[in-house]
Amino acid sequence: MRLILPLLASLLSAPLAHAATPCGGSFGSFLSGLKKEAVAMGHSAASVDRFLAPVRHDPRTLRADRAQGVFQLDFITFSRRVISQNRIDNGKRNAQKWARVFDRIERDYGVSRGVLLAFWALETDYGAVQGDFNTLNSLVTLAHDCRRPELFRPQIFAALTLFEKGDFDPATTTGAWAGEIGMVQMLSGDILENGVDGDGDGHVSLKTSPPDALMSGANMLRDLGWRAGEPWLQEIVVPPTLDWAKTGLNHKMRVADWARLGIRPRTGTLGPANLPASVLLPMGRNGPAFLAYPNFDIYFEWNKSFVYVTTAAYFATRLEGAPVFNAGTPEPGLTGPQLKALQQKLTARGHDVGGIDGILGAKTRDAVQAEQSRLGLPADAWPTPALLNRL
Repeated sequence: MRLILPLLASLLSAPLAHAATPCGGSFGSFLSGLKKEAVAMGHSAASVDRFLAPVRHDPRTLRADRAQGVFQLDFITFSRRVISQNRIDNGKRNAQKWARVFDRIERDYGVSRGVLLAFWALETDYGAVQGDFNTLNSLVTLAHDCRRPELFRPQIFAALTLFEKGDFDPATTTGAWAGEIGMVQMLSGDILENGVDGDGDGHVSLKTSPPDALMSGANMLRDLGWRAGEPWLQEIVVPPTLDWAKTGLNHKMRVADWARLGIRPRTGTLGPANLPASVLLPMGRNGPAFLAYPNFDIYFEWNKSFVYVTTAAYFATRLEGAPVFNAGTPEPGLTGPQLKALQQKLTARGHDVGGIDGILGAKTRDAVQAEQSRLGLPADAWPTPALLNRL
């Protein structure tokens, strides 16, 4: 996951590669294979035995893995559901309470405090809801399951290393169903690579230490390519004469070029003139409009859900003073079954939509925009019943 939000949604549509990754069979035999591989990697047999001794197969993890309807919501619905006034108020209080930590993060990692506050809020409600799944049970269960074993098996060995360092208890460490741990929900491999002892106690404790969690999150972002001091998302006003085919994350121009086409900020000023940016219309030309800067792309490095990423980035701007977005009057979208039907039609026309899942992701949006252009419709990448009927 990296810093993922709603629970590995970023990886759920990843291609399967389990031909080279052991999975399935009896759970006991699978554990024996894990032990052998861990010892071959250099871990002591005694350490591996202690680490895996309490492991149990967890059917609840598999049920959670199969039930992720939240990502079928549109941006307006999802953002209004998760961005409450209470979360905004708590964000302001936490910004004050941990001001020195955020000052250090902005100085040393170049990540704005609103970005981390938004993740902290959306992931765990500022640490209040971190998940009650036994982390090791979830990781081993998902690695045993043959849907995406290549994603989860390496996390088991990373957790083993954390265990040997004294930073992971296999019996008591809990978190999200997909193995994420702590206030900003990081996988064990990412904790191993990017964990920071922010409070100086000699351990990386993402469950109990806000300085550790926030600084580890910032370190992760920097490692993913976050550009210090640059914006990530900004609400804009779009002229009705804009060529809609130029919009979308796969089309970038300099900020100065967008300004010449009539793009203007809803508040404040646009980013640096030479910075590349995309016009983002999460619900089409009649809905909210944003300018997405290079840092916005970094969000997708840890979560592939378009709706979640856009919401997290927008929430970060709200926490730093931006107003509530102008919802506009977007055309009605498609239901989950309708979107699946559209994805089937798009696939039949040769488009790669990333799977028939009823989720409006980046690939589906690109395919929608291509077909809108072909049919002479406004190419704003927002699928409507009219488009479905035309296809």
